[in-house]
Amino acid sequence: MKLLQLLPPLAILIAGTIAVADNQVATLRPDVPLDQDGEASQIPGVVNTDIRQVRNYPDQPPLIPHKIDNYQIDVNANKCLTCHSRTAVDVSQAPMVSVTHFMNREGQTLATVTPRRYFCTQCHVVQHDARPLVENSFVDVDRVLDHVITQPGGAD
Repeated sequence: MKLLQLLPPLAILIAGTIAVADNQVATLRPDVPLDQDGEASQIPGVVNTDIRQVRNYPDQPPLIPHKIDNYQIDVNANKCLTCHSRTAVDVSQAPMVSVTHFMNREGQTLATVTPRRYFCTQCHVVQHDARPLVENSFVDVDRVLDHVITQPGGAD
């Protein structure tokens, strides 16, 4: 009797195994069977335009619009501050780090960048010239509001 109860789950398990063996599983690498290694794709290049990217949402950390290969960012040095510190922006014409980077946990403003905001690449990243791996239907809040306002019976 117990054997008959195990047959349906066993049949499902076998069918699932056969589907995986036939490579019927959708993956991010659709042209290569799961049991084989595909050819490595070219590593996309870093966008190095020095043009500021538009933020997708209000508190998004700005993207880094240039290469940062071999930048030293550790407890001994921060290469980013060579151009983005308060004293360097006149010469470099780079945007100064936000005033929020000078505030400690208690909200007290410091003369230098606070240690908790010192390691820039914790939040800020470079942009790569790569096609998206998955479709993205993200719509920023400004476009949503524009759509609501332009629709009949929209915002009052």
